[in-house]
Amino acid sequence: MQKTRWAEYTELAALFFIQGAAMAMWFVPLGSVLDANGLHAIKPYAFACSGIAAFISPLIFGAMADRHVSTVKVLRGLGIATAIAMALASTAIKLRWGPWGVLAFIQLQSLCAAPTWSLASTIVLGRLRDSKREFGPIRAIATLGWMVGCWIVSALNADTTALAGYSGAGVWLAVVAFTYLLPDVPPTKLTEHLTLKQRLGLDALSLLKLADHRVVFITVALFSISLAAFYPYTPSQLRELGMEHTSAWMTLGQTTEALSMFALAKLLARWRLKWIFGFGLAFGVLRFALCALNGKAAVLAGVTLHGASFTFVFITAQIYLDERVDAAWRARAQALMSLMTSGVGNLIGYLGTGWWFDANTRAGVTQWAVFWMGLSAMVAAVMLYFLVAYRSRDAWK
Repeated sequence: MQKTRWAEYTELAALFFIQGAAMAMWFVPLGSVLDANGLHAIKPYAFACSGIAAFISPLIFGAMADRHVSTVKVLRGLGIATAIAMALASTAIKLRWGPWGVLAFIQLQSLCAAPTWSLASTIVLGRLRDSKREFGPIRAIATLGWMVGCWIVSALNADTTALAGYSGAGVWLAVVAFTYLLPDVPPTKLTEHLTLKQRLGLDALSLLKLADHRVVFITVALFSISLAAFYPYTPSQLRELGMEHTSAWMTLGQTTEALSMFALAKLLARWRLKWIFGFGLAFGVLRFALCALNGKAAVLAGVTLHGASFTFVFITAQIYLDERVDAAWRARAQALMSLMTSGVGNLIGYLGTGWWFDANTRAGVTQWAVFWMGLSAMVAAVMLYFLVAYRSRDAWK
């Protein structure tokens, strides 16, 4: 008996929920955990590990899912590897194995985890009939999972301990178990004789030849540079303002993220993609400007706006790729977006904003107004680039 659409939606939403929780339980408290264990100096490099990984693994595993192996099986294998690597990295932090040992295991974890989100998105988008209408609400469940993951970390008082990583590893094993309930998603095109370029997924770079695709990819990459400052440094600012349980406070951003995803279907039906992107970038400008005020209410308002900004830029970009790219290229297209955002954008962002943070910190005192306003100005420049360069005249695009 064929599953009802409701049962299928529930299945896809559950995948996003569990994976969102697993990712948050590692990524959100990471900066605070490193600070509390005397590893503040390596924080920019620890976050940059995800950028390095995004240059290597998403395209390779995206190409594998497009041409060789079921996407579900690829996600399952990477989920197991991510759980093991996360537990090892947490052990290295807990036992003070030294900064290079910690960085090595964080890099291993990043290499395993980097392709997983684009693979999960490919699984979900591949089973939807109308991604513009259906993807937003299902993707909102991943946001709820992210929030729950952060709440669990704070409830365990693990915001500054290796327990956050151990808990996240356990949830990754739950992701692995759940993949056994999913039907296999066979490769769209089985290919036996491949060039090295095709095996590495580098043929996906040909998508940049189309002007519209190129502008979207460049925009999300540039936006990711400033976004990279959000999770490493906002919790530090909140702690300076006297707030504890920072992982839980950071979930305020996910409230507007979820609301925006439910609204996205109607917006895509009524507005051109150009203006949805534009509003997302404008929210990014305002978010950092509010953080620059360095008051509790202003910073929390900036955190809250993060979700709307993220949704209108990154989720819209994912839907754009699903609508505009041929089915045989979709896993690689989503992987290329991961490379541009988590790779190019985040690698430059984590290292660059780390330098910018140090440049605005003297004797342990940070000039938060200068730090955040510099990033706000950068997002404003990205918004101007997109509005001028993106020229599509399609009705919704």
